[in-house]
Amino acid sequence: MGAAVVHGGRVLAARRTAPPEVAGRWELPGGKVEPGETPEQALVREVEEELGCRVEVVGWLPGRSRVRPGLVLTVAVVRLVEGEPTPTEHDRVRWLRPDELETVVWLDSDRLFLPELARILGDRR
Repeated sequence: MGAAVVHGGRVLAARRTAPPEVAGRWELPGGKVEPGETPEQALVREVEEELGCRVEVVGWLPGRSRVRPGLVLTVAVVRLVEGEPTPTEHDRVRWLRPDELETVVWLDSDRLFLPELARILGDRR
């Protein structure tokens, strides 16, 4: 699962450091659901672990993207509740306006969600 952290008309992108085949590419932060967690609880936990801030799930983007066999990505829109995102598992984060979404090299699985994110952010291109 991915988290589209939306704040002030921008979305947060995080740059991967591993594994080597995706290092340097950008993604929406997130992770896997642990046993006993709801998807919403998992995203709140993952964002806190990866970025040291608290978020609240406000909705889900349409669609599912295949990451690899047996792993599918879904993305929630989340609101920043507390703290400033500081990467611990990524080497960099950036806040992107809708017109900046194509300025980073996204993981292929995340690209599916960019058009809807641009719409939500109020793309005026």
